[in-house]
Amino acid sequence: MSFQQGLSGLNASSKNLEVIGNNIANANTFGAKVSRAEFSAVYANALNGSGTNQVGIGTALQAVAQQFTQGNVTTTDNPLDLAINGSGFFQVSDGRSPVTYTRNGQFKLDREGYLVNNSLDRLMGYAANGSGQVLPGQLVPLQLPTGGIDPNPSTLADLEANLDSRKAVTLPAAAPQIDFADASTYNDATSLTVYDMKGQEVSVSLYFQKSANDQWNVYATANGSTVGGNAAAPLPITTITFQSDGSGPLAPAAPVAVNIPASTNAAGAQTEAIAGLLFDFADVTQFGSAYGVTDLHQDGYAAGQLTSVAVEPDGTVMARYSNNQSKPAGRIELANFRNPQGLQPLANNNWGQTFASGDPIYGAPGTGQLGLVKAQALEESNVDLTGELVNMITAQRIYQANAQTIKTQDQVLQTLVNLR
Repeated sequence: MSFQQGLSGLNASSKNLEVIGNNIANANTFGAKVSRAEFSAVYANALNGSGTNQVGIGTALQAVAQQFTQGNVTTTDNPLDLAINGSGFFQVSDGRSPVTYTRNGQFKLDREGYLVNNSLDRLMGYAANGSGQVLPGQLVPLQLPTGGIDPNPSTLADLEANLDSRKAVTLPAAAPQIDFADASTYNDATSLTVYDMKGQEVSVSLYFQKSANDQWNVYATANGSTVGGNAAAPLPITTITFQSDGSGPLAPAAPVAVNIPASTNAAGAQTEAIAGLLFDFADVTQFGSAYGVTDLHQDGYAAGQLTSVAVEPDGTVMARYSNNQSKPAGRIELANFRNPQGLQPLANNNWGQTFASGDPIYGAPGTGQLGLVKAQALEESNVDLTGELVNMITAQRIYQANAQTIKTQDQVLQTLVNLR
């Protein structure tokens, strides 16, 4: 017996305790991964290569391997906290050094609107153009817009409703054909809000007048002003002719183009004219049941200001505006590696690419073997605190046992020295 075996055991146990201590220290570090000390036996080579029962000369730390298993995902109140559910790493950059990789999704906005972590490294991804179209290919720091969204004038209004076939004809025998102030000159009415080129609201009302069997006239007003004809003699914007079973209109066969005139809204402001606004009546029926509008929508909206940001599971960063509109502001790009254990651990809970890890494989969350992104959540460390404490006790006992072998060797040598 020599001191070499016991000394190597002490060194190995000391390194093991360092690894265990580092795991315990990072038990509450978001995105941290547990490490494991891996040892190997050490043998001296015989000069002639013989010796099948050769006694080893101790042990050595062969590697400290990180275990990239999934940590628990915990929810938070921050919409910019992100967790990866599955494989992959966020890519962050300080703009000078090479891109690094992390599982820690504690992001926030800096003064310039970039998504950054606590080290002020910027989150990388795909940018989006002004219309909200994501432009994949070039990796750039993700920056949220500061401006609002421009208004979109209405071009199409779609109506889904049922007109009661049991109602009587209300077409007056004499002009005018309809009096909007007299409910006896029409059967039913509904209204919707459309938007002009400035994003100003225009209140459009539709009046349905049964003019004959299976035939209905449709009149309209905009902010109270007559659309079609004039105030003294309104004209219908279209006439709906139904099939005999009431299942749908025979006419009009296509959406009806209506010119909405300039008018004055309730606040006294002048609204702009809307040329060629299409009204689609294809989903209107005429059954023997009560009148009801089941869907009424149009494609315009007013101007809006940025109110919040949300991240979708596929990594799309959605900007939401005060006019209930939203559009992509970019998309997060993840990276994965053939051998994640080959990554080099860096400060601030980051990893760096090495030859052993291989080249990164890029992609959007949810594509290929990459995981999905969960917003308002963080991935906890995968350290099993109970297991680490047990490992620490075991490592301590092994350290004591190796110290005992050195003590025993010392006693043997002392006995030899005392021989006379």
